[in-house]
Amino acid sequence: MARNLWSGIFFGLGLVAFLDEAVFHQILHWHHFYDKSTLSIGLISDGLFHAFSWFSTIGGLFLLADLRRRNELRLKGWIGAVLLGGGAFQLYDGLIQHKIMKIHQIRYVENVIIYDLIWNFIAIIMILSGLLLIIKTEKSSRGATDHAQ
Repeated sequence: MARNLWSGIFFGLGLVAFLDEAVFHQILHWHHFYDKSTLSIGLISDGLFHAFSWFSTIGGLFLLADLRRRNELRLKGWIGAVLLGGGAFQLYDGLIQHKIMKIHQIRYVENVIIYDLIWNFIAIIMILSGLLLIIKTEKSSRGATDHAQ
């Protein structure tokens, strides 16, 4: 089950980071990964962030391919881990990067708290949904093992 979890976590983390970078950095132009310097530094930081997201996504997919090759993939648990990894990244981004480190805000508007609440609420929903799927998968795996013995 641990390989399923890590594969999903890496993939989910990379996927949500990629979506964040593509949507909020590139398409909407709301912020850069690092907004405390020049535009050039912001763009470089976006490029590094983009590379990180792809490394995580591809790493998760390599682990997924290995799970399938070994016939060890537990799809429901893997999807739960994707939600857990993506939600954990989003909550980290919303709390640590936005509020504690203040390297960027989700959007530079007067009433940013609404954006922060929605961002973090979605992250918590993703984490809880992912944990629920992981727990259900673990219980069904244990039940199948108990019946086989």
